Amino acid sequence: QVQLTESGGGLVQAGGSLRLSCSASGSSVSSYVMAWFRQAPGNEREFVAGVSWDGGSKYYANSVKGRFTISRDYANSAVYLQMDNLKPEDTAVYYCAPRTTLRSLTGWSAADFGPWGQGTQVTVST
Repeated sequence: QVQLTESGGGLVQAGGSLRLSCSASGSSVSSYVMAWFRQAPGNEREFVAGVSWDGGSKYYANSVKGRFTISRDYANSAVYLQMDNLKPEDTAVYYCAPRTTLRSLTGWSAADFGPWGQGTQVTVST
């Protein structure tokens, strides 16, 4: 059973940058689509960015397009999220997960992904 561990979150001022890391252990995720999601208090978990199994295709939510970059490192079984020009509305707990089913129309529903790690908190101040 794969286990995901997210790290790299913190408190940053608006306009700043953070780089999140997601490390997989217990089982390989190299053949899976991987994605980052985020969840703010009172909100549902929402898609942020995804990357194909071979790293050749990347997908972003409109709200982060042009500011966030997803990448994956097969040697270290890791996925990263570079976040630049952060905004207060980016404040949330960030999670990564592999896509293990494909039931939603878009393929980027949280219901298609899992298991989930504990997440890492990102707080952007004004």
